[in-house]
Formats: sequence, C-alpha cells, structure tokens
Amino acid sequence: MARQSTPNTLFGKRLREARTRLGIAQDKLGVLIGLDEGTASARISRYETGIHEPPFGTAEQLAEVLNVPAAYFYCRDERLADLLVRYSDLGEIEQGKIIKLAIKLGMDTE
Repeated sequence: MARQSTPNTLFGKRLREARTRLGIAQDKLGVLIGLDEGTASARISRYETGIHEPPFGTAEQLAEVLNVPAAYFYCRDERLADLLVRYSDLGEIEQGKIIKLAIKLGMDTE
C-alpha cells in the first residue's frame, strides 16, 4: 500500500476524513463520482493532498457520495464541521427543532 501524504488544505483534510470514515478507497470514490477508472485514484489523491482543489460541482458530488454537506469541506471550525455532519444526518423534523433551539439560544443572549 502506498504511503499517503498529509493533506495540506482544509478541503483535503475534510475529504480524507469523510472518505476514511466510510472506508471507501480513493479509486472507488473517484469512480462513484464519475471519474475515469484509470485516473480516479490519482485525482482523489490530488484533491486530498491539496495539489488540486475540485470545482464546487465536484465537491457537491463528493459530498453526496460521502453523505456530508458540501459546506463540511470548507468549514474551518472543527465543532461546526462536526455539527454540520450530525445535522445533515437528522430528519426534517429534528432539523427544525435544532433551528428553533438555535434561534431561541440566540435570542437569549441579546
């Protein structure tokens, strides 16, 4: 197995975290978003190491396959990134409750 370089970008770090959390290989992830099988692994590797950053449409495809919101890839705050993933896993009713709670908490501090 080839040694993986440490991600140099926030996007690359988040992409690798999401991919490894699901146990998906780089080549498989690339194929799942429509990349050519022969270049899929190298392309995902380049995204993860920060050599290239994908266009936003590709980031959206990656997010869909990895079951995370696209905003997760760009979120600098670790706790907020975790909240984004957890929020996206909730159903519509639970998401509504979270929004109402956030509004209530925001009003309480004013």
